Amino acid sequence: MPSPPAEPRPAALAALRFSVAPMMDWSDRHCRAFHRTLTRHALLYTEMVTANAVIFGDRERLLGFSPVEHPVALQLGGSDPEALAKAAAIGAEWGYDEINLNVGCPSDRVQGGNFGACLMRSPALVADCVAAIKAVVRVPVTVKCRIGVDEQDPEPALDEFADHVLAAGSDALIVHARKAWLQGLSPKENRDIPPLDYDRVYRLKRRLGGVPVAINGGIGSLEAGLAHLDHVDGIMLGRAAYQNPDLLLGVDPSLFGTPAPHADAFAVVEAFEPYVAAHLVAGARLHDITRHMLGLFGGQPGARAWRRHLAVEGVKPGAGLDVLRAAAGHVRDALRQAQERRPLVA
Repeated sequence: MPSPPAEPRPAALAALRFSVAPMMDWSDRHCRAFHRTLTRHALLYTEMVTANAVIFGDRERLLGFSPVEHPVALQLGGSDPEALAKAAAIGAEWGYDEINLNVGCPSDRVQGGNFGACLMRSPALVADCVAAIKAVVRVPVTVKCRIGVDEQDPEPALDEFADHVLAAGSDALIVHARKAWLQGLSPKENRDIPPLDYDRVYRLKRRLGGVPVAINGGIGSLEAGLAHLDHVDGIMLGRAAYQNPDLLLGVDPSLFGTPAPHADAFAVVEAFEPYVAAHLVAGARLHDITRHMLGLFGGQPGARAWRRHLAVEGVKPGAGLDVLRAAAGHVRDALRQAQERRPLVA
């Protein structure tokens, strides 16, 4: 097996510095457009889409995205090199900035289809998939994986896996720092129960030298993520970014040296209104967009009223921007009341 490349890949390295994870049922086009309102530079990922769905399915529904989402990566699932190559070529034609191969999802569905985390046991096959994708696209190709599955020893297993896929041309690795247990744990349990082993990912990075490596798994805040950058090239946040999207306002100043796109969450809501309005005119339901915004204003007075108003009023037929504005108004009112109750300091 050839040694992995020793020289850095600058384009992949820059894009990988901070990313929001692919999340089934969460990171759809509306979610990504909302997250882009909070950060100009973070790399955003689609939900995983199977290669055959891309080839034979409704491409506008599966692949459509707004130009505001760039940089945005398409995550593919599959294990047939030919099908993955076709799907990747289609994704590149649609304008995605990166193609990512999922080798981390532990659900029963992906096991039945021989893709996702079970492919950790088949590094040569994954290498064939990567090589096939690299042969047909000019954008970066990356792999998202676990440190191992089931009874694998993560020390040799992850090294062997990395050597194969990097020799095949993968531009970077994103490693979820947990094993996946394919028998006995549900996908939800696999996100929490297997212990985190960040040190294993650090050792992989030291071994690979200039190859970009990003870390994922259990990172609960931007501050916690920044600490990992002493050891790896990039951090990927999933649930923390989704459930507490305010933290994304800190990404650009903390990691890219540029100001946040907006001063606060109120400004974010206002800036996002044109996107919401355009999709409402196109036939979208308000709730399909605002469900991704429920975590905004987390921890602030009025956050519960914000969530409740969007959840109750946003699902009603004909719900529009007035619902979004009224929800933000509840937070403003609560903040004003909290300030009025605050004792004066002599």
